[in-house]
Amino acid sequence: MDAFGHVNNVVFLRYLEEARIDFMFRLAPGDGSPSFSGGSVVARHEIDYLRPLVHRHEPVTIESWVTKIGAASLTIAYEIKDPDVTYVRASTVVVPFDLEAQRPRRISEEERSFLQEYVDDGMTSAA
Repeated sequence: MDAFGHVNNVVFLRYLEEARIDFMFRLAPGDGSPSFSGGSVVARHEIDYLRPLVHRHEPVTIESWVTKIGAASLTIAYEIKDPDVTYVRASTVVVPFDLEAQRPRRISEEERSFLQEYVDDGMTSAA
């Protein structure tokens, strides 16, 4: 909370991070898939704070979807909301990262196939 009793802007970034990690690991590296297991880095965040969210015990909903798939990056969009109000609209550019080589890497075909399932209708994919 900030001094006004609202959820602090940095906490919203943590909410987005938790949603993004949950989303990216749905490809189940534990089931033998190497996808996204090497790591990823955030290249950009864009956040529109639409309404203050006051401290409470009830959870909020975070909806996420893919808006862009490039050769070596993807963009995830989010809304943090209740059924009747949206508090935040945001997007994150994520770059898959090769931890061993310490450099960005291209999106694999398996990852691209997985991401395509979560694309919104207005998205364009770049090869």
